[in-house]
Amino acid sequence: MAEANEGKNLLIEVDGEQFQRLPIKTHVVMPGDDLDAFITQYVTEGTLVPGDTLFVTEKIVAITQGRSYLVEDITPRKLAHFLSKYVTRTPYGIGLGMPETMEMALRECGTPKILFAAAVAAVTKAFGRKGDFYRIAGDKARAIDGPTSGTIPPYNKAVVLGPERPAEVAAHLKSLLKTSADVAVVDINDLGGNILGSTLSKAGEQRLVRILKDNPLGQGHQSTPLGVIRKA
Repeated sequence: MAEANEGKNLLIEVDGEQFQRLPIKTHVVMPGDDLDAFITQYVTEGTLVPGDTLFVTEKIVAITQGRSYLVEDITPRKLAHFLSKYVTRTPYGIGLGMPETMEMALRECGTPKILFAAAVAAVTKAFGRKGDFYRIAGDKARAIDGPTSGTIPPYNKAVVLGPERPAEVAAHLKSLLKTSADVAVVDINDLGGNILGSTLSKAGEQRLVRILKDNPLGQGHQSTPLGVIRKA
């Protein structure tokens, strides 16, 4: 029987239906690990039943794609130092609020896009509107994870980018597992969530965000980067 992570609940009601969010505990994924081998190690026969959705955190996908970088290996440009000063930091993660994460956003998204997003956000923030920076910069910027004290080592000293081709990854994992269950690559934290790629419909993705809105996998040392959604 799956156990809820500390401070989280296994059950949630969405659209008048109850859903279980069953976390799957794993070892810590390391650069060089193979995603297929990792998934099949923990999602074994009987783990999924028809109607389930397997959700996989974007971080483990990105790490197995070689998209994790030690902070000490990143040299931020002056622009990254400047822009990072104006990013609002939260208790749930540093986001782009350090030069190294902002530098990776500039590389991932392109300098013009980040500058445009920052300019628009500076104007709209003055009128009390928030979130325009990430709406313009997009999923690649939003998915960048910076180091925090609550992050599992060695990622407490690393910047992890968003995964490449997440929709293709989701489709591949569904095929790999030979399952009728859906698969989603998700970017969920204690501030909200976003589906980066899945085998679900758009409506299914929107419902999945609501099911995962309280981040049942947790934000720190839980080591549960996979989970199963199942109707209760």
